[in-house]
Amino acid sequence: MKKIITYSEAETENAAFELAKKLSPGCVLTLNGDLGAGKTVFARGFARGLGVTEAVSSPTYTIAQEYSLPGGNRLYHLDLYRISSAESALAFGVDEFFDDPKGFALVEWPERIGNVIPDDAIKISIRHLDENSREISIDDR
Repeated sequence: MKKIITYSEAETENAAFELAKKLSPGCVLTLNGDLGAGKTVFARGFARGLGVTEAVSSPTYTIAQEYSLPGGNRLYHLDLYRISSAESALAFGVDEFFDDPKGFALVEWPERIGNVIPDDAIKISIRHLDENSREISIDDR
């Protein structure tokens, strides 16, 4: 488990940016943290690290945002806050995002769908330390 302390939104974005540059398509990342912890800030930095230049926001109401990446790859940013169960997620087709070998799936509120998340997903937890500081834990076992 790797832990990073960031002291600003810019540092949180940069940590995610650097992580994105180290990963290959086909991976799934889960983002855990309370409301306001910085999950969307992390997602924005991650998207930038993959080459996304357009605005990145939380897909709270749309559930999924898709972004085209260089080389024909895709970033799927999922916000499952409004999903009530694993069955609802599967009916929505969430497993297709996880199975795309040319995709990166970044999942906020993964606990909403339980065991639908792949076992090899990289688990990221963001904990609010104070107004500006965050502790980011990355478990990629």
